[in-house]
Amino acid sequence: MSEKNKEVLVRANAAVAAGDIEGFLSHCTDDVRWTFVGDQILRGKEAVRRYMEATYTEPPRFGVDQLIAEGDFVTALGHITLRDRNGRDVGYAYCDVWRLRDGKLADLRAYVVETKRTG
Repeated sequence: MSEKNKEVLVRANAAVAAGDIEGFLSHCTDDVRWTFVGDQILRGKEAVRRYMEATYTEPPRFGVDQLIAEGDFVTALGHITLRDRNGRDVGYAYCDVWRLRDGKLADLRAYVVETKRTG
C-alpha cells in the first residue's frame, strides 16, 4: 500500500506542477482537509480550489527531496518556489504529511518555512 500511496502523491504533484488544479483535486477526497500548521485550515475541495487559484497564480516550481511512506501516510520533504503578488519569487522548505483514505489524499499537515526571496 505504501508504494501505491506514493504514486498517488507523485501524480497529484505532477498535476500541480502542470497548473492543473482540477487534476490535483481528482486525487483528493471530497472532504479533504489541509492544515497549514500555525496558519490556517482548509476544509473541502472548494476551499482547496480557492486557495490554489489565489496562491498559484502560475504553477509553483517545486521538488521533492524525499518521500517516506508507511501505512496510510506519505511524508514529502522538499522545496517550493511561488511567485508573490509583486512578481517576486519566494522560496520555501516544506514537510507535508499526507494521510490517504481509499487511495485518495484526505488530510494534510503542512509545515512550511520561507527560505528566500528573489527577483
